[in-house]
Amino acid sequence: MTIPVFTFFNNKGGVGKTSLVYHLAWMYVDRGLRVLAVDLDPQANATAAFLHEEYLESIFMEKQGVQTIFDGINFLRRGIGDVAVPKLIDMEMVTEIGDRLALIVGDLELSSFEDQLSDAWPRCLDRDERAFRVISAFWRIMQQAATQHRADIILVDLGPNLGAINRATLIATDYVVVPLAPDLFSLKGLRNLGPTLRSWRREWQERLERNPAKDLPLPRGAMKPIGYVVLQHSVRLDRPVKAYDRWIARIPEIYRSDVLEETSDEDIQITNDPYALALLKNYGALMPMAQEVHKPIFYLKSADGAIGSQMKAVGQVYHDFKALALRIAETTGISLPSYET
Repeated sequence: MTIPVFTFFNNKGGVGKTSLVYHLAWMYVDRGLRVLAVDLDPQANATAAFLHEEYLESIFMEKQGVQTIFDGINFLRRGIGDVAVPKLIDMEMVTEIGDRLALIVGDLELSSFEDQLSDAWPRCLDRDERAFRVISAFWRIMQQAATQHRADIILVDLGPNLGAINRATLIATDYVVVPLAPDLFSLKGLRNLGPTLRSWRREWQERLERNPAKDLPLPRGAMKPIGYVVLQHSVRLDRPVKAYDRWIARIPEIYRSDVLEETSDEDIQITNDPYALALLKNYGALMPMAQEVHKPIFYLKSADGAIGSQMKAVGQVYHDFKALALRIAETTGISLPSYET
């Protein structure tokens, strides 16, 4: 049995993917799940969100042992071995953030693995065992780490591109959540995403049939889109401001046609679209405040600087992310414990 992988992806940057992964990881922990967060963006922004600068310095400047995702694939990359097995006891590769939350640390050096991933993709068609090991490296590390952490779910952050690192991550993905901003370029990214997912899914299924090592576990390549989240939209009187109206109005139709290849005669609005998982506000000054103290917005206290009306906003953020976490769980059949903090 494998642990379900949720990847948050749009090939347009600046739509809040990292913030979404970070906050949902903590919310699922709050709801009683054990969570493994994975940073597969070579910019390592999720890692910077989860870990304090002093700890990051000890990882990247001292470089002792297997501490990042790059360290985990380095022997495979060099052609002298396979992926490293994550070890929670030694704090290697998997860093415990809390009692039920762990992180596979990202690494800027991960981008050096891109060429090998590109080269391995066509070689899978030639039944090249090493090619399959390269392509499945991220999935195997994630599953091993999640098993050791006893994780219920895996949440993955990716960079905004359609390169080989993201392809290898997405074929390791069970469910895809698409973060969006209500603007032209975000919707253009959405239109690129649908055909790419279908192509990668089809090509991976063709390759799976040619796996020469029957004892090598491989991902199914489901990468099922389950919906979208619109982030950082402004709200006035509980309605999107006029500048965003036309972009928001186009999201349901574009998601259906380009991502799902569905058509509908109904006039579907984002407010009644079942694929609209959430519309999240721009939380203004609360975001930098939370980043400063390395905690999610909904954990801010007055001692952190959240005072007056800001504390009411903190409560609203908790409500918003709780609703999103429950919606994703219901959509995918994830069982949440009867648990309150």
